[in-house]
Amino acid sequence: MEVAEFVLRWFHFLAGITWIGVLYYFNFIQTPFFGTELGATAKGAMTRELVPNALWWFRWGAMFTFLTGWLIVAMKLHGGVPLTSGYFTRILTGGAMGTLMWANVWFVIWPAQKIVIENANKVAGGAEPNPAAAAAGGKAGMASRTNTLFSIPMLFFMAAASHLPSLARGADVGDGVQTYWIAALIVIALVEINGLIGPGAASQKPLTTVSGTIHAGVVLTAVLMLAQMFLI
Repeated sequence: MEVAEFVLRWFHFLAGITWIGVLYYFNFIQTPFFGTELGATAKGAMTRELVPNALWWFRWGAMFTFLTGWLIVAMKLHGGVPLTSGYFTRILTGGAMGTLMWANVWFVIWPAQKIVIENANKVAGGAEPNPAAAAAGGKAGMASRTNTLFSIPMLFFMAAASHLPSLARGADVGDGVQTYWIAALIVIALVEINGLIGPGAASQKPLTTVSGTIHAGVVLTAVLMLAQMFLI
């Protein structure tokens, strides 16, 4: 059992590094580059030739991170770790955001990016641009920035699960755990909904810049951390 859990965790790390690495490449490197004069010139060719390969690693990294993560949770439950323990409060806080990130990849970003890639290929072949491509790109961009925001607290709570046991000590159902989860899930849901509404909404302003996204992620981490400290 110990070896099986370790191997799962190893694959979880490998897949997660792949997934988050490509996520950060898209948001911290590629998107700002596309906003430059040279990037605007190269955008069509990169969308046709580079982006599809990057998205393959991106979405399958997300899938294997998601699957191995929940298998580890199942093994912990099978091993007798209480669901209301501090460990599970911390790990499932990260897992809730990781699951939303996975869903954004497969059901928002990838479908939208397929429209963008198809449009780039058609334009390169001489066809008229698809008017829906710009909206699809904006939708994918906001979901990707939301994932970047979520990744900051997600990684914090994944690490805190085993390495910061004093953060949330756990409690019986009906005590602080219930209150914490109600508050945490509402906050997390609001961030997710904000990322899915039409691009250009005033509430999405922090997501329009790399620094704003990082700052928002740090704020969300602090809010959830303080909620665990004072509610549990």
